[in-house]
Amino acid sequence: MLYREFRAPLLRNVRLLTGGDEQWAEDVFQEAALRAWRRADALSRERGELWAWMMTVSRRIVIDDRRQRGTRPVEVEAERGVDPAVPDGSEPTLSALVLAQVLPVLADHHREALVLVYLRDRSVGEAAAELGVPPGTVKSRIHYGLRALREAVGGPDGDGPLRR
Repeated sequence: MLYREFRAPLLRNVRLLTGGDEQWAEDVFQEAALRAWRRADALSRERGELWAWMMTVSRRIVIDDRRQRGTRPVEVEAERGVDPAVPDGSEPTLSALVLAQVLPVLADHHREALVLVYLRDRSVGEAAAELGVPPGTVKSRIHYGLRALREAVGGPDGDGPLRR
């Protein structure tokens, strides 16, 4: 009888209380009907009184649900299939290994200029003063040293001692 007589009008009213949430309204109606069934012997059988009781219970259920939702953090669905990017820490290690293998292949004057400028973070002027040569000479040694490095690692033509 509860379902047949009260479901449609009660759902309309509860939908207003739940902000149009159909599923929540259905849950509230089911909970109110369950409470009415549990108290069936104590409830009045008059339609008006039973309707008033059902509306009061439904309103209180919505209020309790709102309070409970306000005290819990909002649940969110995690995106599936998207793995977070993990930085690969192997690049600096591999670069250091390659450099350790290739630097001895270079001419001494090229290696000295590259080590001072790129590995010890000296300016061209500082490297020139330390090597006792003009800055233009340091620039030239860096240029030709980098070219030799590319070739040793397997430059544009793809051959080099490390690629074999």
